[in-house]
Amino acid sequence: MHEYGVTRQIIAICECAAKKHNASKIKKVTLLVGEKSGFIGDSIALYFEVLSTGTLSQGAELVIETVKPMLRCSKCKKLFVRKPYVFECPFCHGDGEPSEIGREFLVKNIEVVLQDGSIDEKDLFSPRLTRLGREERKNEK
Repeated sequence: MHEYGVTRQIIAICECAAKKHNASKIKKVTLLVGEKSGFIGDSIALYFEVLSTGTLSQGAELVIETVKPMLRCSKCKKLFVRKPYVFECPFCHGDGEPSEIGREFLVKNIEVVLQDGSIDEKDLFSPRLTRLGREERKNEK
């Protein structure tokens, strides 16, 4: 049930960003939702459809990008996806420790229709989250 309040916040964040960029409509909203964030994508989608009625987000496509949880090796520091019942690093066999990857929950970006009818994508990551996310994902390769 906590998805209701969060979905209201998502719509408010999108509305604020759209107005800041003089958009006439929000066409698409992309969320990053970690599997360990505690939020259920299907519930958010359901509430989004209902709560966006009468807003700039009404009719917008909601895209939910799921982020798998990753462990960080205490020895080599590489990130890896844990296999069931195994915490061992596949690279060096060190011990895997929990990382923040997989706990994300944020509005990644929105696609808006501007006043002149053109479509533009607005990245809503905070600089810190963008930097962290990109560095973390580079290390997993």
